[in-house]
Amino acid sequence: MSNIIRHDPFEDLFRGFFVRPVDFGGSGGDAPQMRVDVQEGPENYLLHAELPGIAKKDIHVHIDGPVVSISAERKAAREHKDGERVLRTERYYGKVSRSFQLGQDVDEGKSSARFTDGVLELTLPKKLEVQAKRLTIE
Repeated sequence: MSNIIRHDPFEDLFRGFFVRPVDFGGSGGDAPQMRVDVQEGPENYLLHAELPGIAKKDIHVHIDGPVVSISAERKAAREHKDGERVLRTERYYGKVSRSFQLGQDVDEGKSSARFTDGVLELTLPKKLEVQAKRLTIE
C-alpha cells in the first residue's frame, strides 16, 4: 500500500508568514535601544541609562525645562590588517537617543552626570517653583 500525501508549498509559506512575521527593518531591527530607569524623589530625579561600549566623550545630555535628552554615538573601530577578512559582524555602530518629559522643570545649574561601567547616571534637582507673591495694598 502506498501512502500519498498532498503537499501544497504555498500553505507552508503562508503558515510561516503568519506564525513568524517578517521584519523588514522598519521596526528597529538590530539598532540598539537605550535602556533607562527614571526615579523621582522629593527634591530630584535620578536617571540611569545603559550605554555599553560608548566613550564618555560621545555622550551628550541636553536639559530644556522639564525635557531631558540624551544622545550618544558608538563609533566603529575599523582595523583590518592585510590578508584579514571579516567573517561576521553583529555589533551596532551609530547614533542612539532618547528624550523624556519630567513632571517638573530641572535645575540645569545643579544637575550632575557620572559615567561608570557603561551606565550614565544623572542627578537632576527639581527647580523650585516660584510662589506667587501677594501684595498688600496700603
